[in-house]
Amino acid sequence: MQGFTRFALHLVPGFLVIGLVSWGGPCVAQAVVEAPIPPGASTAPGAPGSVFAPSGYLELTVPVQDRIGLSLYGWYVGKLKAPGVIVEVPIRAAKFLTITPGYQYMEMPPSGLDLYVEQPGGFTETYKEHQFRIDATFKISIQNFAITDRNMYVRRFRPTWVGNDINRYRNRIGIAHPLAVKGQVWKPFASVEAFFDEGISGSTRHRVWVGVTLPLEKRVWFQPSYVWDNNRVPGLRDVNYLLFGLIVSPK
Repeated sequence: MQGFTRFALHLVPGFLVIGLVSWGGPCVAQAVVEAPIPPGASTAPGAPGSVFAPSGYLELTVPVQDRIGLSLYGWYVGKLKAPGVIVEVPIRAAKFLTITPGYQYMEMPPSGLDLYVEQPGGFTETYKEHQFRIDATFKISIQNFAITDRNMYVRRFRPTWVGNDINRYRNRIGIAHPLAVKGQVWKPFASVEAFFDEGISGSTRHRVWVGVTLPLEKRVWFQPSYVWDNNRVPGLRDVNYLLFGLIVSPK
């Protein structure tokens, strides 16, 4: 597994120079920048100031069977120099329900950590985190509005110099609506999400995401978006992401 993650991380920046690829359809970016949580932290407003991070993500989804797919996903946060990869297997269990097990790996060098925390200069090692994730996403349509509710369990495998492995729960509510514009279909979307980490009372992060999916070719879309990560843990800064992506779907 370590060989795969190293190989994928070397490929991500190169792919982003050519083009940013995400899952065909109005999907929500999975990228999550992590950093060590200070010991004994409690829920409170994050560090003063924020980080502006232009970023890109890359994803290719291949259908395996009628109700099963395989998604390979990567991203790179330029300001924080933080690459990551995700492998997911979405399984459509029912008309309104999709179950998605997955694996995520990300890393951030000391220079990125120094930007992310309130008091820089204390990091000498690259932060690396593995995650096992599984989520249940419910989706309904009301008058052409697609409404989703995603509930995700995450097992975070963290470096020993940070602390023990911990559990996380994420809940995201999203909405999307197609619009006809000059003979094309544009799909604006928005979502809000809350993160809850084991050992910390209350939510540790709030995320707001807005954007639009624009068609370029038959199976190619361009997806500009903005993400605001409001960190609720003392010592961590908020992050403002300006995301760009190309969405490619083989079928």
